[in-house]
Amino acid sequence: MKQRFRVGGMSCAACSAHVEKSVSALPGVREVQVNLLAGSMAVQYDEGACDAQQIIAAVEAGGYTAALDKDGPQPAPGAGARADDGLREMKTRIIVSFIFLAALMVFSMGPMIGLPLPAFVRGEQNAFALGLTQLLLTLPIVVVNRSYYINGCKTLLHRAPTMDALIAVGSGAALVYGVYRLFAIGYATAAGDFAMAAHHAHDLYFESAGMILALVTLGKYFEARAKRKTGEAIAALIELRPQTANVLRGGQEVSVPIDEVRVGDLVVVRGGQAVPVDGEITEGSAFLDESAITGESMPVEKQQGDMVIGATMSKSGYFVMKAARVGDDTTLSQIIRLVEEAGASKAPIAKLADKVAGVFVPVVLVLALLTAVLWLALGQTVSFALTRAIAVLVISCPCALGLATPVAIMVGTGVGAKNGVLFQSAEALENLHNVDCVVLDKTGTVTEGRPVVTDVRSLGVEPDDLLSLALSLELRSEHPLADAIVRHARQHNAQERKAEEFQAIEGQGVSAVIDGVPCMAGNSRMLLAGGLALSRSAQKMGEELAAAGKTPLYFAANRQVVGIFAVADVLKPTSLAAVEQLRGLGISVTLLTGDNQATAGAIAAELGIDEVVAEVLPQDKERIVREKQQAGKKVAMIGDGINDAPALARADVGIAIGAGTDVAISSADVVLMKSDLLDAVDAIRLSRQTMRNIRQNLFWAFFYNCVGIPLAAGVLWLPLHLGLSPMFAAAAMSLSSVCVVSNALRLRFFKASERPGTASAAVVPGAGKTVIEPVSETEKPAPAPQKAASEAEKPVADVGNPAPELIKEEAAMTKTILIEGMTCEHCAGRVQQALEAMPGVRVIVDLAGKKAVLEGTIPDEVQLTEAVEKAGYKVVGFQ
Repeated sequence: MKQRFRVGGMSCAACSAHVEKSVSALPGVREVQVNLLAGSMAVQYDEGACDAQQIIAAVEAGGYTAALDKDGPQPAPGAGARADDGLREMKTRIIVSFIFLAALMVFSMGPMIGLPLPAFVRGEQNAFALGLTQLLLTLPIVVVNRSYYINGCKTLLHRAPTMDALIAVGSGAALVYGVYRLFAIGYATAAGDFAMAAHHAHDLYFESAGMILALVTLGKYFEARAKRKTGEAIAALIELRPQTANVLRGGQEVSVPIDEVRVGDLVVVRGGQAVPVDGEITEGSAFLDESAITGESMPVEKQQGDMVIGATMSKSGYFVMKAARVGDDTTLSQIIRLVEEAGASKAPIAKLADKVAGVFVPVVLVLALLTAVLWLALGQTVSFALTRAIAVLVISCPCALGLATPVAIMVGTGVGAKNGVLFQSAEALENLHNVDCVVLDKTGTVTEGRPVVTDVRSLGVEPDDLLSLALSLELRSEHPLADAIVRHARQHNAQERKAEEFQAIEGQGVSAVIDGVPCMAGNSRMLLAGGLALSRSAQKMGEELAAAGKTPLYFAANRQVVGIFAVADVLKPTSLAAVEQLRGLGISVTLLTGDNQATAGAIAAELGIDEVVAEVLPQDKERIVREKQQAGKKVAMIGDGINDAPALARADVGIAIGAGTDVAISSADVVLMKSDLLDAVDAIRLSRQTMRNIRQNLFWAFFYNCVGIPLAAGVLWLPLHLGLSPMFAAAAMSLSSVCVVSNALRLRFFKASERPGTASAAVVPGAGKTVIEPVSETEKPAPAPQKAASEAEKPVADVGNPAPELIKEEAAMTKTILIEGMTCEHCAGRVQQALEAMPGVRVIVDLAGKKAVLEGTIPDEVQLTEAVEKAGYKVVGFQ
């Protein structure tokens, strides 16, 4: 069983290490993860051997408080207010401390810089009054900062000293020594030895005690403010959750608290309102802003039957939805839980720091004692030895060590969640930065995952008439390719015609009689079975499309081929940019697919991927990942999390792309909320930046302590007579923690990869556009008998038997422009857009051939060159 607890009283890494050690010692406890920043603890244990009360008792026995966290990701009531109260209380302590500290410094150091003192403390005879005044000014600082003494003594009694113990012992030693000197002054004054009294007055350490407490509190204040920012991502997610929902009960719309919404409830959402829970739209439609969940900036249209995610915002529209996931089962709750667990988990790199932090304070106490003994043995005064020992106690900082990793992990996972990247654990975040090989599943990962019309070639008929014919024929087909053609035709506002005698022929295509004329659509086998022969140009077009990894579908009317549609599972707009960026990060890319070699090769060529493995089964994908690991590669597998599950589990890091609402994919280490390959690139970049940040923090923490402790102990005193004052030691200690936290906060400025501009959905330039091909005299369809029809509704049969005036003559003007500088789909699209802006010009851009073929009314070469160069490319010739 895994359960979460809230833990109070932890102030440094030694505290969290002690809590973890205490709970781990219980029988039946398998795993303990303590989050110092969040004040939480996750424990996995055997219910038969241990229970929650025993865990709480173990924490309390160590001097801390603990309670079951029953709210999960829901913030405890008043948690934010309590945090603000804590900062306000700390600010008050700082103000009081520095007011009295300023006065204390005047009385202790004023004469050194020429400041006048009141008469009652001037002179050797008033040394006792001076010392007593300093004590009285120090006591308020001690009182307002008494928590260090309370917590420090408590941890010492439990034999688990923390940083508070170091502060308490260090400042307490200075205070006690000052009181001792004050008694010595009184004794000397009573004996009339005013010179001795004045000598003792120079060794008072009240200002050191006050300065230590004031500076440490100031450092903790800045640290607390900085640490609050590390949890902003989780806080922002929690704030997204609506507090109420409009539910239909008994036919009436009532507003109920979000916790009272049940699975199956009908929930009403209007424009401007947040979707309260996950569910399915049963009525209406709306545009939803899903940026808070997926990171997608553009609103998404949702209609009846679509799933919607809780906490997304309705920008416009009205709909009724059926609640499917409520409470802790919603996507938002799962995201918050994943982010919290990832932030609380420990990365392997943190293990060394945790081990050091666990024994750090006892070692420092021993070092401080040894320092004092050593200096006394070398003949130094008690005052000198005590100064060095106090400096060692105060400068030591276990917090810098303990915070180095968890702060960066929490900020990194929070930034990832903000950008739609969910890390399941800190280990996944660390492992991802070592990846040097990425294996990509094709379908749904680099491609859209559904067929799309990429090319439409009209053979002698008007494009609108061809689209109308295609819509009328394919509308009744259930084939996925037919669905793609219907979608394309409707997007171009094609007109549906009356179709009769519809027939679907397995493995070939469909046929029907449209407005009295026989028509058919399908592959080349369909045409051969119907006794139709492809013309040379149509056959060449089909072969070219098939070579590009597409499926050509031929459309015929009245026994004449009138058009070709090419359908393919096209690349996502960001796939090419993602692969280029992966290579830029020094990562090799392999494409895996169950498709045939031709299709896989075409996609790989388009992406610039050298290694492609086609016709693989799910178990083959797992084998390929394993073979790469055996070759010494650190492999990340990116797939859709369904048939790729074995490979995702086998990989060093499994990345599930386009998980949508199913964020709890057990086989993946990283879950991407959007179906965007660039998010995988961002995950790797974020992992690398986080690990670099952790290394910087650990280096600083180790370097600071390794240099600071010897300096405080007086290692430079003998050769150079340089020593570190406890006051400067306290300032340095406070600064070290603030530096570590501030450095980690730089991760908040991580920028996601820029998305390329809206690109055509096609694998090749000009995809989805209708191109009218010239038809030679020998290939013109023979005129067919005309049906009587009104001008308002011209039969498709007339389109299938195109009239001579609709057929483009072979003599139609064509020109080829040779272009330099086109490197990707977007380049080809920009060239095509620039040329098509000229009236009467039809364009086909061949990216592989570095050329553009123009037909129709073609302007002169000067205008063409101007248009291409204005788009940013160079014309190198004409044909």
